[in-house]
Amino acid sequence: MASRIVAVDRGSPAARARLRPGMLLEKINGHEIRDVLDYRYWSEEPKLLLELRDERGRAIKKRVKKPEGIPLGLDFETYLMDAQRSCANRCVFCFIDQLPKGMRPTLYYKDDDARLSFLQGNYITLTNLSGREIDRICALRISPLNVSVHASDPDVRRAMLRNPSAGRCMELMRLLAEHDIEMNCQIVLCPGMNDGEVLTKTLEDLSALCPQVHSVSIVPVGITRYREGLPDLSPVTREGAADAIDRVEKAAEANLERFGSRVLYCSDELYLRAGLELPPIEYYEDFPQFENGVGMLRSLYEEYSGALSGLTGEERARVSVATGTAAAPLFENISQITKKTCYNVDIKVFPVINRFFGATVDVAGLLTGSDLLAALKGEDLGERLLISATMLRHGGDVFLDDVSLAELSEALGVPVVPVRPDGAELLDAVVGR
Repeated sequence: MASRIVAVDRGSPAARARLRPGMLLEKINGHEIRDVLDYRYWSEEPKLLLELRDERGRAIKKRVKKPEGIPLGLDFETYLMDAQRSCANRCVFCFIDQLPKGMRPTLYYKDDDARLSFLQGNYITLTNLSGREIDRICALRISPLNVSVHASDPDVRRAMLRNPSAGRCMELMRLLAEHDIEMNCQIVLCPGMNDGEVLTKTLEDLSALCPQVHSVSIVPVGITRYREGLPDLSPVTREGAADAIDRVEKAAEANLERFGSRVLYCSDELYLRAGLELPPIEYYEDFPQFENGVGMLRSLYEEYSGALSGLTGEERARVSVATGTAAAPLFENISQITKKTCYNVDIKVFPVINRFFGATVDVAGLLTGSDLLAALKGEDLGERLLISATMLRHGGDVFLDDVSLAELSEALGVPVVPVRPDGAELLDAVVGR
């Protein structure tokens, strides 16, 4: 197997060795290069013997010397240097199966690729890994991996993923743990399937693999209005969220005493759904599951509150914030504490109901441009409208429904400003800095 070079970075070790686009890379130091993981791992060494084929198919060898860890400087036809691996499961809670027809084709692709888990933080289920792949992960120490566990009980997991291979999850995770592979895990909480005592057992089993299991997030299942022909599934209720939080926090306290870390964390969305106050900032330790919505709102609030002390009190601004119905109360609090510091800074908060996916989807990140337009058209939005940058996909300027940021700004008559989940950046956007 060989990978075709399409570009050589200027000034790189590969350029100095006179490698050219069109060449095929076959081996590095005698090791076959099948994909990006092989390439990155075996090209780390300072002395390399590259085995290639030129444009005519002739075998050639190139020796390269470089500082250890400096990239070789080759670009290939695809990021993975191989075909991307798709998901082999039919999960009862799969969000992609709940998308309406007619969206961008890329939104319907289900990846389940261990290489993307390592390189980009994608979550994988371990159901499509061959024995050779497992051996390579262990041999090359491909770590950390992000694993969608959902349930440690083999029968429950097989039923949730609707895949006979899904029951081997804990067996494979124990093997990875034995080879010191770090894992971050997630549990999508589905009422009547993996909650209650099933959840408690899953938390116990994952905690038993610490410290190799570094963190676990528990998030509520997302249910859209497009579930025709799919298995019956109920959203997490207020009582169900409170029960899950109680189970997680008890197990997390035991972990804190035993390992010095809670390991187990409920997402912000679960606390909001339960009507409970978010934990204090120190609860989240080093925020290992921040990108999964764990501690994001608490961090935003604390950073914003701290940044307020840097204002003079003379600032003037009149802006709006549009967010999902779940986080709206937090932004109301932000509006109030801002008013106390700067009387002439007014933040109007708009809780936006998700009509595109359905009202049960209440997080900001899944609001679309059409949702925002329907809710805000004709409203007095002040000088600008602030939204969460997590609403945008496809290069950072297009919503999930393909409405662009520019189109929404024009339709609403004010600049629409995306803001990352960073309190200081939010304050800058509020006062126009």
